[in-house]
Amino acid sequence: MTTLFTDPNLPDPDGFYEQLIAMHHGLSDAESALVNAKLVLLLANHIGDPAVLAQALAAARHGVAGAQPKGHANHGRTP
Repeated sequence: MTTLFTDPNLPDPDGFYEQLIAMHHGLSDAESALVNAKLVLLLANHIGDPAVLAQALAAARHGVAGAQPKGHANHGRTP
């Protein structure tokens, strides 16, 4: 099984962040959400490995406030 690589790996993280922000200039909130969804799907297709994608989904969700995924107990924490 391949493991999600989370160590810094971008040669120019600031440059990428600038490109990511620029991609949203002039877009409505709905258009920005659509562009983000398209980017996620393009990158998921590029990765292709279901195990790595599952790890990425879990890592992205980790620590984000909101409802717990179905089947997960709250373990006494307030949402």
